[in-house]
Formats: sequence, C-alpha cells, structure tokens
Amino acid sequence: MTVIYPGSFDPPTNGHLDIMKRAAGIFDQLQVIIADNPRKTYFFGAQERLGMIREMVADWPNVQVTLWQGLVVKYAEQSGARLILRGVRALADFDYEFELSMMNRALSPKIETIFMPTDQKYFVLRSSAIKEVALFGGDFSEMVPPVVAKALRERVQARKI
Repeated sequence: MTVIYPGSFDPPTNGHLDIMKRAAGIFDQLQVIIADNPRKTYFFGAQERLGMIREMVADWPNVQVTLWQGLVVKYAEQSGARLILRGVRALADFDYEFELSMMNRALSPKIETIFMPTDQKYFVLRSSAIKEVALFGGDFSEMVPPVVAKALRERVQARKI
C-alpha cells in the first residue's frame, strides 16, 4: 500500500525524518510530497527542499520525493494513493490536522487520512522555531539532519553578508 506524506518541510527536521523512516518501514511505498505554494514565502526554495529530502531518504528504495503545487487530495487521486499520512506532536497539531483531514475527505471521499504521533524526543521541533534558532545563532545541529544543518548555516551566513 502507498501512503502520501505531504508538508512544506521548510526546513525538514529530525521529526519529519523520523516520521518518514517509520512510514517507510510500514508501507510498501512512501511518497513525500513537498508543498510548493506560490502564494507562500519559504526560507528554502522548492528545489532546495526537494534536494535536501532526497538526500535524507536516498538509502530507502521505497521512498519517492515529489514537488506539488495544488491540493494534496488531487495528487493522491492522480497517483492512485488512498492514504495521506500526517504527523502530529500535540493537541494543537491534531486540531488543525483533523480539520484539514475533514476538508480533504469532503473534496475526495476515497482518500483517508491517518495520523502518526512524533517520537517524544522530537516533540518540540517546529520548522519555524528552528529557523529562528538559526537566525539568532543558536545550536540547531541536533534538530535537523546534517544536510539541512549545512544548508541552514549557509543561508544564515549569506543573510549576514
């Protein structure tokens, strides 16, 4: 069975990687879908996020990484996937994700959403907080995979010049 794991992944965190690794071990195929919303401002461009995640999952043969502009349920319909995976950390995440899953179900009743809680050691990781830590010179090396840490350091350094 194929599952879709969508997100902006800006930047990808160790929490995201944990969900990907666990999902890749459960499902026959994991499709990581990177949101590319032209109305949204990202810290990293779509191609940068694509490259980072592809490097993160390079050793997992059942994982595919794709950019997508549009509704995730439309991607699911076009790809033939029937499951969307969403990671949740806390009740606030669940509230948001539950509402989103109801919207997706209204748009495409054949597509189901499942929730996977993050590992407790990644419970507080948020992409927005990691960017803030990086911009203020804090140590984020334990929060993101090495490829992401390198990209963050380079991006922050470029902004200071």
